[in-house]
Formats: sequence, C-alpha cells, structure tokens
Amino acid sequence: MASEPDLDSPCGGAGGERACVFGKALLARAATCELAQRRPVAERELLECASPVARINCETLAALLRERSRFALRLPPASRPLMHIQSLRLQCGGLAALRQEFAAAAPDVHRMVGSAFEKHGSLTELPWASIVAALAAWQPRRRARPPA
Repeated sequence: MASEPDLDSPCGGAGGERACVFGKALLARAATCELAQRRPVAERELLECASPVARINCETLAALLRERSRFALRLPPASRPLMHIQSLRLQCGGLAALRQEFAAAAPDVHRMVGSAFEKHGSLTELPWASIVAALAAWQPRRRARPPA
C-alpha cells in the first residue's frame, strides 16, 4: 500500500512511520545518515530510518528547528504544511548549522544528534540563537547556467 504525504510531520516530508525525517536533505546530498536505508518505490526513492529511537530524536530536532526558526524564515504556523523550498531550507540549513555548531567533520545526522545530546543533555538546550542565525543564512546551491 502506498503511503500518503505526511502533512503532520515537522518538515512536511514523505509519509510512513519509518520515513526519514531529514530525507530531503539526504536526497539533496547536503547530509548523510548511517541509519538511512534507501528503498525504491515506483520511479522514486524513499529513505527510511533503521532505528525508531533515532527517528524520534530526529523528529524532535526537526520540530524544534521549525519552531525556533519560524519567525526568521517566515514559516507558516505548525498547523499548515511547508512548501518544498521551505522544507529543504529548514532541513539543509538546520543540519548545516548543527555541523557548524559542533564542528563536525562529516554531516552525519545521527552522529550530530548524538553529539547534541552528549554536549547539551537535551535538544532544547542547544544554542538556538546561533543555530537559527546560521540556518537563516543558508542558501541553496545555484543551478549551473547552460552555455549560451
């Protein structure tokens, strides 16, 4: 049975109870995750999380990213879904901000979330002011212009 889009997810990602919360960032190659498993479905590829506990941690992080950066990114209320570019900016920019905050060598989502718990004890205790500032400054890659 095909899963419907999960509009209740913090970042408006693909549905399913095992769907990767940061799937758009992983598919955009802005980050990696050692727990992500790729699964082809028709003409597209879904990313699923191998660990239910890790997925809950990522859901919490994604919800906090959306809540804390709502004003800076001019995001709609949590009751409304995000547009694709808003989700991409939230995921890619949020993970880039975490990578910068923890000076992580690789942008591995699972390891960065683990580092956040290790260093701060809770995701709510992260230095949100600097994370939101870095997230707001993130810009997507520019497409290469075709030769004239």
